[in-house]
Order: sequence, then structure tokens, then C-alpha cells
Amino acid sequence: MAQAIAKRSEIPMEKRWATEDLYVSDAVWEADLAEVTALVDEAAKYQGHLGDSAQMLLEFLNFEDGLEIRVEKVYMYAHLNSDVDTTNMTYQSMMMKARMLFAKVNEAMAFARPEIMAIPQETLSAFRAEEPGLKAYERAFILMEREREHTRSAEIEALLASAGEMAHAASQTFGMLNNADLKFPKIKGENGEEVEMSHGRYVGYLESSDRSVREAAFKSMFGTFEQFSNTIASTFTANIKQAMFFAKARGYSSTRAMYLAGSNVPETVYDNLIECVHEALPSMYRYVALRKKMLGVDELHMYDVYVPIVPECKMKVPFDQAKETILKALEPMGEEYLAALKEGFDNRWIDACENAGKRSGAYCSGGSTGHPYVLMTYKETLDNMFTLAHEMGHAMHSYFSNKVQPHQTAGYRIFVAEVASTCNEILLTRYLLKTTTDKAQRAYIVNHFLDTFKGTLFRQTMFAEFEKTAHKMMEDGEALTAEKLNKVYYDINAKYFGPDMVCDDLIKLEWARIPHFYTPFYVYQYATGISAAGALSTRILELGEEGVKDYMKFLTGGGSQDPIDLLKLAGVDMSEKAPVQAALKLFDEMVTELEEMLG
Repeated sequence: MAQAIAKRSEIPMEKRWATEDLYVSDAVWEADLAEVTALVDEAAKYQGHLGDSAQMLLEFLNFEDGLEIRVEKVYMYAHLNSDVDTTNMTYQSMMMKARMLFAKVNEAMAFARPEIMAIPQETLSAFRAEEPGLKAYERAFILMEREREHTRSAEIEALLASAGEMAHAASQTFGMLNNADLKFPKIKGENGEEVEMSHGRYVGYLESSDRSVREAAFKSMFGTFEQFSNTIASTFTANIKQAMFFAKARGYSSTRAMYLAGSNVPETVYDNLIECVHEALPSMYRYVALRKKMLGVDELHMYDVYVPIVPECKMKVPFDQAKETILKALEPMGEEYLAALKEGFDNRWIDACENAGKRSGAYCSGGSTGHPYVLMTYKETLDNMFTLAHEMGHAMHSYFSNKVQPHQTAGYRIFVAEVASTCNEILLTRYLLKTTTDKAQRAYIVNHFLDTFKGTLFRQTMFAEFEKTAHKMMEDGEALTAEKLNKVYYDINAKYFGPDMVCDDLIKLEWARIPHFYTPFYVYQYATGISAAGALSTRILELGEEGVKDYMKFLTGGGSQDPIDLLKLAGVDMSEKAPVQAALKLFDEMVTELEEMLG
């Protein structure tokens, strides 16, 4: 008999994240929503007057900041509650209200940027010299000037802002299909019993030592996506089209150029990443060959990618044990970091239980108001312990940025978003390798480390190459069908896994289940992030207090500088190939170690 997935109402309160830290009840949220919605209308009184005086400009910027903080809080409460139960219509309705508020704010404030840019440069400079309060907005003025050529008139900016909610339609449609509507065929578990399939259980099944379970899970997952491939191709291409619309409207040469411009990341960084990984594919092929050998199979299939190749060393890691281990592993980070981490563990920053309708995957949501929140589905595996360390790295980044930086510069760019999280993972790996004496366990951890690099550096670069190809095809005028997307993905997947992997036909559908593709040109930053994190973790362990001090400059930097400049403060230059090449060299060395350990 299949084991039923718990309803949200059946999850004990102490095991849920503390959304009451934002609002004590839904009724209080509704009241604040009404207040903030009314407040938005006050923006109109500033329109046409931002250049009147330094005092007027400062008053508006302070108003804008206050409004942003309140809107963020309203939105955060709605999205946190809707994500833990996508079938709860109350919270889905609240989420729609929050999105409408967000769109209304964008529309109401759309006049500001072009109006500020219309202020003569000498006048704006005089304002900044005259009014000390404007110093808090220096970074905003720098970024505004950088975007001047891509900013349109007030009328067009208002139109673009009003299109914002519509632009998210493809992503929202995919999200509802993926998280709420898709139902997967049940499969037979390791004991022959019938078990339910879900996003949350999928990877766990792929880690099963029973190959029939892995194959059944693979076919259940991708067979379901195949049934909806044309619909998902439609949502995917619609999302590219909205990106193309905004890129053209703002005068960017491509969608990729637009999405990288926000962080001031040269497109060469993206291309360098793909080039470096292509050069290192022989290391990946060695790893695939080793996996095939250790599993003792005539053919290695895509559903064999996640199962540990040291099966006699299964490591079950209960949630409380995972937290204790992570705290020990991160002791080199110092007392301040550990105190913040423990606060998160002890005060319900994390929602880790599985329940029906819960959003798939894991993330950290950290805003200006209150503490960060981490969502995941914890399954007592080593991989889940690493996921917890990863997401709490995000939480620490948000916590320290908001603690040190004012609201104006607290938010960090996506390019550095994966650095702190992956640095935590690597420090945890090195701690486990240092403290583990059992040879089988050490081999298991090395294998996990290699799987992390495979999944983060190789796999995310593979995703990035697919995304670059798909966007370029559409920008060149080619219509993207499910069939074409399947072929592009299948061919790239075959190239990355090499000759010892049987690329099962269903793997061509994998692109269809990747939510991150609806945030274009995001995934490459996982790969650059792990490269930077590798270098930073080495500095922390080798330099001690000095390395931590440099790292904290980055961690507390928020968005006060461009991401590449922040990483330079910490000792890593991501504008060069060196960090990526060093990470790939480490992967190659670890493959060699595992080959020697396993004979």
C-alpha cells in the first residue's frame, strides 16, 4: 500500500518556518496590504518634481525605500505560505494580490528613473553636494548612470512596468503545472511495495541501490513530462519571447546581454566558463567510466547518475545530526558566523518537512525585514545535509548583508548569490574528509564531492549552453518546437557525458522540468559560484583569521559594489579563467583519488 504524503495541516508547527515573524496572522497581512496599496498612490505627488530641489529628491528616495521594504514584506509572506502548499487557494489568492501590488508599485514608480536621469548632470551633482542625505544613494546614482542608454521616456517606462505582470505569465503557468497539476505514476519501491512519486522523492529514488527503482522513477518522471512537452515548450518559448521584447525595448543586443548587464558581468565570463568546461570534459568522461565500472553494469544509463558508487556505505543523516555536523564544519568561519547560523537552526528559519503540494526544490528567501527563510524537503541523506549547508550559506549572506548594509545597498546580485552557499558545501566536504577514518566512508564522501562538481560545475554549464543555444535560435528567427528543444538538449547532454553513457531517449525532456530556465541566464552562476567558492574556502582554511576577514568583506558587502569587484576584495578574480580552471583541476585530482581508492 502506498505511503501517503502528509497534508500541510499535519505538519507540527515547530517543524514549519516561522512566517508569523513577518505577520502574526493572515488578517494582519490583509490589513497591511490595504495600507501599502493606498500608500502607492502617494507616489504621484512626486512626479514632475524630482528636479525641484535636493530636499525633494531625497524625500522621494526615502519614500521609495520605505515603500519597497513594506511591499517586500507583503510579498514575502504570501510567497512563503503559497510555496509550502500550492494547493491552498487562500494563499494562492494572497500571492496573486501580492503580485498585483508589485506590478502596481512598478507602474507607479516608473516615472522616477527617467525623471532623475533628465536632471542635468551639473544640477544632480550640486544636489548631491548640498544634501548629505543623498550620500546613501550614491550607488544607486552610479547604477542609474550606467543604465542611462537603456532607459526610456517616462511614458514608455510606465508601459514597460505595466507589462511586468503579464511578462511573468509563462513562469507562473509553468510553476502551477509543475508544482500543483502534474501527477506522476506510482512506482514499486525497494521492497516491491507501491510508492508515490513526487518531485521531492525523485532524487531519493535515483539514489536507490535497486536499479529497477531508479529506472521506474526516471520513466515516471520524464514519461509524464513527455505527455506535456508541447505545452511546456509553449511556456518556455513564451518566456524567451518576453525576454526578447524587453531586450529590444531597452536597446540590448541580446537577451543574454540584458540579463548579464544588471551585474555588470562581461559576456566573456559566460563564454569562458563553457570553453573551460569543454576543455575539461575528458575528466568528466573518466568519472563516468569509473561510475560504470563500480556499478558493474554493461551499460550506464542516465538513471544511474545519482546512486552512490560506494553502496556499502549508506550514510543516514537525521536532521538534528546534520545541523550539528554543519556547525562543526564551519567552525573556521569564527564565532560571529556560527552564532548567526545557530540562531537560524534554533528559531525556525527552515521548513524541511515534505507535505502534499509543497514547491519542489530548495531555496532561501532573505529580505530587508526580519530573518531569512529556507525551504527544502529533508530526506536524511548526505546530499540533503549538503543542501541544508548550501541554503544556510544563502541565509548567512542575506543576514550579514542586511545587518551591515543599509537597505539601499543590502541586496546582492545573482552573480554572487551562489558563492556563500557553495563555500559552505566545500567547507563541509573538507571537514568530513578530514575527520573520516573509514576508507569506505571517505570514498563515499569523495564520490559525493565529485557528484557535487558534476551537478554544479558541469551540469549547470550544460544547462547554460542549452539556454544560450535556445535563446540564440529564437533571436535568429527560428521557431522552437518541443521536437527541436528535445534534440538540442539531447545532443548537448550526450556531449557532456561522453561515450560510456547511454543517453536514454527520455533524457531529451530534462530541459522541460528545470524551473530556473524561467529566470533566463541564471544557471551559469552556479558554475561560476562553485569556482569562486573553491578558491575562497582554500583561503579561509589556509589563511585562517585573515582569510575569514577578507571573506566577510564580501559577505557583508551586499550590493555596494559590482559582484566581480566584491569577489576581488575576498581574493578571487572571476573575470579571468583561472578560478574555473582551478576548480576543474581539483575535480580531475579527485577523480584520480577515487580511481586509486576503488582500484
